Amino acid sequence: MAARIIAQLIVMGSGMMVRAVAQAYRQALANASKTGAAQEVAQNIKRAGKTMTETEARQILGVAEKSTWEEVLQKYDNLFEQNAKNGSFYLQSKVHRAKECLESVYQSKTEGAN
Repeated sequence: MAARIIAQLIVMGSGMMVRAVAQAYRQALANASKTGAAQEVAQNIKRAGKTMTETEARQILGVAEKSTWEEVLQKYDNLFEQNAKNGSFYLQSKVHRAKECLESVYQSKTEGAN
């Protein structure tokens, strides 16, 4: 009889705990949406996961700041082909992202010069 009462108390207590946690979670989501914190965090996560700095891109391709766009493309082609034959897809994608990053840098430099 005592075991049954203890089991019922545990079941009721855990049910109340689950409802309280769910209510607290809903309230936290409501507070985050009111302040805009949820959208800001989501945008920062997206931005941080996809961006590559110019310095990192130059290190990956092995080019200096003084390098011309043709030199960057030559290094890119060489590294991309090497990784296509006997490298990894991860390295190949890093090389491609580095070229994309530097492409935007060089485009902004040429637009600024005009």
